[in-house]
Amino acid sequence: MSSTATDRFDTSRFEASRTRLASLAYRLLGSATDAEDAVQDAFLHWQAADRQRIKVPEAWLTKVVTHLCLDRLRSARARRERAVGAWLPEPLLDGDPMLGPADTFEQRESVSLAVLTLMEHLSPVERAVYLLREAFSHSHAEIAGILDITESASQQHLHRARRRVTAARRPGGEGDPASARRIVEEFLAAATSGRTERLVALLTDDAAAISDGAGLTERLLRYDTAQRIAAVARAGFTPTPAKRRLVGGTPAIHYTLVNGAPAILAVLGDRVVGAVTFDLADGRIATVRGIAAPARLTRLTEVWRQHEPGAPLIAQW
Repeated sequence: MSSTATDRFDTSRFEASRTRLASLAYRLLGSATDAEDAVQDAFLHWQAADRQRIKVPEAWLTKVVTHLCLDRLRSARARRERAVGAWLPEPLLDGDPMLGPADTFEQRESVSLAVLTLMEHLSPVERAVYLLREAFSHSHAEIAGILDITESASQQHLHRARRRVTAARRPGGEGDPASARRIVEEFLAAATSGRTERLVALLTDDAAAISDGAGLTERLLRYDTAQRIAAVARAGFTPTPAKRRLVGGTPAIHYTLVNGAPAILAVLGDRVVGAVTFDLADGRIATVRGIAAPARLTRLTEVWRQHEPGAPLIAQW
């Protein structure tokens, strides 16, 4: 086989793993942009390697991507950005290949915004062990080889990670899709009509809300009482000329799923200008996340443009 043909063959072997690698990197990093960068760096490693000596390309590439992601998580830049309280996972539209496997509850949960946020309570190695085991079903022997640790250490890291995630996780599990949509539609109707009492009734007693302030603040905005969340929602969903100037026009409001959870998107033309996601528990809303910083919506917008949306909940907001 000629060198050119060999290169094409080796490139095709890498491309066959690209989606899986991107899904792993996204779960580890919580950022589609950083995940794409990590996968591209892995491709450069692949090109530079003696590929004839690599017996199992998928395993080799998984190890390279995992270590590239761990290096990023340990970097001074990552510690600085995440320490100042300005970090939220980057939302992805359901159907995005980067969300990866979704056959089991554990796989779906591992890519939820709630669990991606909980990953911040884990060390980088604990995060990697948890995701390699729960989302990608690697054995402890395989994980030990990927991370250069012992099987016993892998088991210990998984035990600690599961304990921490379970302790921080809100109850509720997977709900009925139709009920989830109804709750979100009721929330939107109450917010746009200013019905504070109805908003409070839709929230759990310990509800929390987080907003990135459309990227206009350095820190995340947090609200932790139902009354305060209702007031912020009512103010946020009331259209004003200033808000329309900020987004550049009059968006439509769509219902969709983001990282497996119910969400509403503000869409201007073919560009997503805002996303609000909801975690539900026992038929009420436990967590609201507002994401409007343009840098966090780039990938979501790209996938939305390939999406066939249904009729908007509000055609002109």
